[in-house]
Amino acid sequence: MTSAQAPVQVKPASEITKQQTPSRNAADETKTHAPAPAAANKKDYKGFVAGVFSGITKLSVGHPFDTVKVRLQTSKDGHFKGPLDCTLQTVQKEGVRGLYKGATPPLVGWMVMDSVMLGSLTLYRRLLLENVFSQSHLRPYIPFCRSQPDPNTLPSFGHGIAGIMAGTTVSFIAAPVEHIKARLQVQYAADKTKRMYSGPVDCLRKILSTHGIRGVYRGLFATILFRSFFFFWWGSYDVLTRYFKQNTNMSAPLINFWAGGISAQIFWLTSYPSDVVKQRLMVDPMGGALNDGQRHFRGWKDAARAVWQERGWKGYWRGFVPCFLRAFPANAMALVAFEGVMRLNF
Repeated sequence: MTSAQAPVQVKPASEITKQQTPSRNAADETKTHAPAPAAANKKDYKGFVAGVFSGITKLSVGHPFDTVKVRLQTSKDGHFKGPLDCTLQTVQKEGVRGLYKGATPPLVGWMVMDSVMLGSLTLYRRLLLENVFSQSHLRPYIPFCRSQPDPNTLPSFGHGIAGIMAGTTVSFIAAPVEHIKARLQVQYAADKTKRMYSGPVDCLRKILSTHGIRGVYRGLFATILFRSFFFFWWGSYDVLTRYFKQNTNMSAPLINFWAGGISAQIFWLTSYPSDVVKQRLMVDPMGGALNDGQRHFRGWKDAARAVWQERGWKGYWRGFVPCFLRAFPANAMALVAFEGVMRLNF
């Protein structure tokens, strides 16, 4: 194993330092820690490109787990005995392709979503460091910054805040993608002629024609709430990466793998109940001219209350096992791909 090398995204200050700007005098150096505009723009651009590769990797590894998760979250009691039974029933009745049902929207969607999410995360990290965390008069008042006093380095708390901002940004793309994906995933008929939607385009067309853009964006608030837990993902990712760099001899890709996988599981441990409510809201019948059944939930609170009334606190963790199992390999490999591209010179 080679000695550890900090991933580009872990310590943005390693790229946002005074070395990137010709030194002038002490007064000038205390005013800014910002990189040259060309360097900053290049770094931001690479974040969006690297996110595309992250999205492709994430879908290839994680979609079968996601299909099982969504079916367990939204099915009636007794339909499946558990994740293994759900997987076996799906493969027996629909083939292996059944596990990739609804994969087309996230294939395109996750490429776009990870590009926007990781690209905007890169941008927000830099902006937060330049405008907030590098300001010596502000840093003493920011939580958890005393343990990381270097004004040229974005602290873990800053990574968490950038995660919330990136999560909110990408929600406006993620909400319609996840809405359509969820409705396709809960079509159980093996015979395509018995399904309400023949595919993602047909699903989008029918929802748009009967309920308009508001129908397509059903669950937007739930999506933003769910992605606010990115604070724990990206905050813990930075903490873990620092720890592995300082205490192990792992290579940079291996650090990305372990930090990415563990931080993703921390994210799901904190956010999973909100995801269950989001999925219930998204697969609820739309009603009206779509003729898919009677609508049950007017909003997030109604869906959350229904989960509690049906199954109690356990209902908020239904389908957690396949999600938790998926979180490590899918996101670990996705972050290896993302950070690997970020380290390339182009």
